[in-house]
This record gives sequence, C-alpha cells and structure tokens, in this order.
Amino acid sequence: MKKENSIILFNQKKVRRYWDENKELWYFSIVDVVAILTKSINPQAYWRKLKERLKKEGNESVTNCHALKMQAADGKMRFTDVADTEQLLRLIQSIPSPKAEPFKLWLANVGYERIEETEDPELAFERAMQTYLKKGYSEEWINQRLKSIEVRKELTDEWQQRGIKEGLEYAILTDEITKAWADKSVKEYKKLKRLKKQNLRDNMTNLELVLNMLAEASTTEISKKKTLNPFLKIKRSPGKAVMLQEQQERKLKLKQGKALLALKMRQI
Repeated sequence: MKKENSIILFNQKKVRRYWDENKELWYFSIVDVVAILTKSINPQAYWRKLKERLKKEGNESVTNCHALKMQAADGKMRFTDVADTEQLLRLIQSIPSPKAEPFKLWLANVGYERIEETEDPELAFERAMQTYLKKGYSEEWINQRLKSIEVRKELTDEWQQRGIKEGLEYAILTDEITKAWADKSVKEYKKLKRLKKQNLRDNMTNLELVLNMLAEASTTEISKKKTLNPFLKIKRSPGKAVMLQEQQERKLKLKQGKALLALKMRQI
C-alpha cells in the first residue's frame, strides 16, 4: 500500500490521515476523531471499549477497519486504527456527541456540493469558474477547462447510450483515451505530475487540455457514426467491441490532430 501521511483540521483539532494511492482513498485516524467528538481524557481507551462493543454487535465497519503506522505525539511511528470516509461516517453514528453532525457534514461537504450541481448544471460551472479564479488560474485556461468538462459530458452520454457501465468500464476507456494522446495511463500520468487525489485535468496545461479534448471529441464522433464492426471477432459484449473499434480509429485521428496542432504552434 503506497501511502502519504498528512494532517487536516476540524475546528482547529488535528486529524491524521494516510493516502492509499492504489485505492485512491484517504484513511483517517479513528482515535483522533474520537478525541474530537468526545470529552474522554483517554480517547484510546474509549475507542477500545467502543470497538469491542461494536464487534459483539457484528458491526461491519469495525470488522473492516485496519491499522496503519502514523506519527504519534512523541514523534514515533505507531500503529493506529484507521477508517475511510464511508466507514467513519458509520462509526460516528455510534458515538453520542453534539459534534457528530457538524463533523459528518464536514466530511460529506464535497459530496453535497456535487448533488447540488447534478440538479443544476449551471451551478457547477459557476462554482468551477469561481474556484479556479481563486486558485489563480488564467481566464484562458479556465475557458479551456470548462470546455473540456462539456466535451467529457458529451462522451459519457454517448457511452451510456452504448450500454457502457459507469465505473470500471468508464475508467478502462478513459485510460485508453489518455494512452492514445499521452502514451500513459491516467495513473501513470498522475504519478508523473506527482498528484495524489487531485484532479488530473485541473493540473493539465492548455495544450494538454486541447489534446485530451481532441481525443474525447473524436471518440464521441466515431461512436455516433459507427456501428459494430463485424470483422472484430472477439468474445466480448457488443459494447466492448465498439470500444476497440473506436480505439483504433481514434488513434488515427489523434495523429492527424497532433500534426495540425504542431503546425499551428509553429505559426504562432
């Protein structure tokens, strides 16, 4: 498990966490959360008793918890129980505390914003514009980034119509698209840019955004125009056969697109 340790604050109280690069999840120190939510003078003892009780009750969140080494108050690395966001939200329900709800809202804040944006797409663009401006991005870059979001949405809408499942299949296809223009998978590209949970596209240059948009727009166009190629003899679902056909044609279009971009760059 590749991991990186950091500290976040809730009402000026420290919460230790580890980043799992493979699972792309944060794991939080349960004892730190217990210390915040309770008035216990010994959060470790409080957690031990709570853990024992929940185990007897057959609580799956406790069963799935594991320990990781984190830096203790004395500076030494010691094992402590950790939980991901979903597990932590369930565990908090077992801790009577007036701070429980504020803490849960704090953890779920990003998810709540995403729900709002699903209901009102314009809100997503407005928030994105303001967020990017505050982070110091140029207006030119922001316009490219927002356009890339629109292009991506058109692509995923097409995928849905093709019967491609969101999640793993989306990830596999996105990897193939990224490899077509960058010669790297999404994970490899994030590693190259030394990113953890940060959004890869938020860390692309203007040219990278353009190349990625070209790849995704080409994929959408090819998918809309083509039906299943009968010469693709593979023992997979029709949707996956279409994926492979699109991949082949997308690579050709990308070569043409890259040549055109290179020509334009020389003319600037």
